[in-house]
Amino acid sequence: MSFLSAEGVSHGYSPRRSLLHRRPARPVLSEVSLEIEPGETLGLLGRSGCGKSTLARLLTGLETPSLGTVRFQGNALSNLDKPGWQAFRRQVQMVFQDPQNAVNPRLTVSDIISEPLIHLTDLDRAQHPARVAELLDAVGLARRFARRYPFELSGGQLQRVCIARALAPRPSLIVLDEAVSNLDLHLQLQMLELFTALQRDVGVAFLFVTHDLRLVERFCARVLVMGAGRLVEDRPVTSPLTLTSPEGQALFQAVLPAFPVQMTSLRERLPLESVS
Repeated sequence: MSFLSAEGVSHGYSPRRSLLHRRPARPVLSEVSLEIEPGETLGLLGRSGCGKSTLARLLTGLETPSLGTVRFQGNALSNLDKPGWQAFRRQVQMVFQDPQNAVNPRLTVSDIISEPLIHLTDLDRAQHPARVAELLDAVGLARRFARRYPFELSGGQLQRVCIARALAPRPSLIVLDEAVSNLDLHLQLQMLELFTALQRDVGVAFLFVTHDLRLVERFCARVLVMGAGRLVEDRPVTSPLTLTSPEGQALFQAVLPAFPVQMTSLRERLPLESVS
């Protein structure tokens, strides 16, 4: 049984209503089916506007598909009861591209990271500060950041806070929607090292939503390519990455890689640190 799946999912958004005309919904996804296995590192590649971020929101239960079914461990999300949703929220976390819109600006970093600990785990509140400190260490932020507010952080620092929050409940799957695109090269490598260690040591699965070919090549074992709201390619990741669909070929021509062609391995560039 797959950990998370989509079966024939289609989705559209209704445009603003007009007094004179009722416009049909604008289709974004059309008959998308996929499976994510436990512990898998899956890349979802596509150009801007292809529907990949919408698919990520459907898979994480933030939106409900117009047609089709999203399943968590075989159970349709639409049929989950309150305990089922609690388990789903704990096991499936998402990191968004824009951290500014993903946090409450009135909360401190400690409060932001503690949110899932309060609502999704049974961890005693007295242990929250230690867990927050552990997570700040994992994402490369000094522990003094725990007392700061979002406006006191750079975009890259705040994105790492969001990554720490996603890691807090020890999820089984993390969906990363362009989550490292705003980080500099060194921090991108550091986060990929962290994700690689989590995948290897505790079996966390990742869905990496991105337009970056090099990132997929370095991190993912399998890649899906989206074009115009459909999945057009599903293949294992090779080095160098090979894509055969027209949409995949267009990515090679249109997208500049985040990493230089000549680059030492992640392990050589950054030593692994304990993330347990």
